[in-house]
Amino acid sequence: MKARIKFKKYGALRFIGHLDVMRFFQKVMRRAEIPIAFTGGFSPHMIMSFASPLGIGLSSEGEYFDIELTRQIDSAEAVRRMNEACVEGIEVISFRQIREEKKMTGMTILAGADYLVDVSGSPMPEGWEEKFREFMAQPEIKVIKQTKRSEREVDIRPQIFRWELREEGIYLQLAAGSSQNLKPDLVMDTFCRSLGLAEEDAKFAYCRLEMYAYGEDGKELVTLESLGWDMEGDGE
Repeated sequence: MKARIKFKKYGALRFIGHLDVMRFFQKVMRRAEIPIAFTGGFSPHMIMSFASPLGIGLSSEGEYFDIELTRQIDSAEAVRRMNEACVEGIEVISFRQIREEKKMTGMTILAGADYLVDVSGSPMPEGWEEKFREFMAQPEIKVIKQTKRSEREVDIRPQIFRWELREEGIYLQLAAGSSQNLKPDLVMDTFCRSLGLAEEDAKFAYCRLEMYAYGEDGKELVTLESLGWDMEGDGE
């Protein structure tokens, strides 16, 4: 039996790395007495996989990881127990059963994520909003992407699914996952270069709002949370 857990990461804990988050939840699982399954062998460890590690310094309203259970547990009870074992800066939002297929893990099906970019800490020039509209209206946005072995020029415009100027900042919905993965700081760095604004002067704050997979039609993005369902009872 597999379950998907959604959580928030905020405040001072946005500065801890992925490995620390993973170790934190391993402790939470034990303290909350969640019936998580372990691998076999001489060094068993909890069966746990995160959809997409969050960069250090980013907050999030929608992080996910999948686990394997040894028995059913009530979803509401699991959320309550885990939050009692958490600290300020991490909050569990939902605990839902998901389909058993290996190909349905969040890591495998992840296709998109949306972000809110807070620009209030940067010295943006007057009229930058109109410049941003012009920037996003381009048919192509070419950048140099570096890999472990080389660097190449790519067009990131097709990987920007949606964007919107909001009162609280810039909303971006971007491609995410193993095949395509566009980070919001690359979009903003490219925009700043188009303005002649130095990268060290651009002090943006990023919040990941949600993560998505493609629905049954293969076209519409749906939240990873929506692909699961709540469990009732503890199975005992």
